[in-house]
Amino acid sequence: QVQLVESGGGLVQAGGSLNLSCAASGRTFSSYDMGWFRQAPGKEREFVAATTWSGGSTYYADSVKGRFTISRDNAKNTVYLQMNSLKPEDTAVYYCVAGVHGSYVYWGQGRQVTVSS
Repeated sequence: QVQLVESGGGLVQAGGSLNLSCAASGRTFSSYDMGWFRQAPGKEREFVAATTWSGGSTYYADSVKGRFTISRDNAKNTVYLQMNSLKPEDTAVYYCVAGVHGSYVYWGQGRQVTVSS
């Protein structure tokens, strides 16, 4: 069992930056692929970014590529999402996820990110 707790995010003006962190419980954190999804009001949940268990590979949605960076620190059981050049359309609740082979079975409670124009 893995529990995920997000922190960070908040309110920022367009063009600004925010960082999200996700602390995971459990001894097997380094065994899991980690990622971030988001859900904007009235829209379906969508993939944002992911990293493999080792951090050796990362994947991004086209909409955030070049602006967002996912990273992880297995010694701290934490995954991060650095968000730069934020746009109003990045406004959403962001969820930290954990799983294997692209199947994310563990989800955090979500963290609000609001980008004002």
